[in-house]
Amino acid sequence: MNHAVRTLGFALLAGALAALPSFAQNKVKTETIRDPEAQAKAAKHQPATAEVIRDLSRLPDLVRQRREEILAAARSGDLAKVAAIVKANQTLISFGGDTDAAALWKKSFPDSDGLEVLSTLIEVLEMPFVHLDKGSAQEMFVWPYFHAMQLEKLTPEQRVELFRLVTAYDFREMQKFGSYVFFRAGISPDGRWQFFVAGD
Repeated sequence: MNHAVRTLGFALLAGALAALPSFAQNKVKTETIRDPEAQAKAAKHQPATAEVIRDLSRLPDLVRQRREEILAAARSGDLAKVAAIVKANQTLISFGGDTDAAALWKKSFPDSDGLEVLSTLIEVLEMPFVHLDKGSAQEMFVWPYFHAMQLEKLTPEQRVELFRLVTAYDFREMQKFGSYVFFRAGISPDGRWQFFVAGD
């Protein structure tokens, strides 16, 4: 991908929606309760000590299946397929409340009619990941692992991985900002694609 084209705009795309478990009692119809504030917090970078996971077999089946579904749609080059998954999962793609993924991406990446974002999505989901907030309502598998890393503590090898996603200029700007703020994706243990965002 052309790094010059995808230089960071910290407020480009961002956000997350929560998916808290619903509970059935006496066969009463249930509905999913969402906590946008909690998921927005999960999508924002919170540097922490987290294990970098490279073994995909450690993903729960529902998370692994969702990841594979997203990757297949992105690799097809069909923006509508990925947008349909976003819509079905109510994946929040903007802190500003945007809900039409195809329209937002076409506007954000006009030179490629939005397709550039699919390449970024693939690169993000092929990176190692972290498992955050285990056992809590905000439990999440997040790609790439830089989301949970302090940039100044990255090893040379990890910086090389980071430069697969961003330019050296982007990296310097993120260092000034204090955290990784390029694209990241989160999938909750129930297989719901919670966010695919950039910025803070």
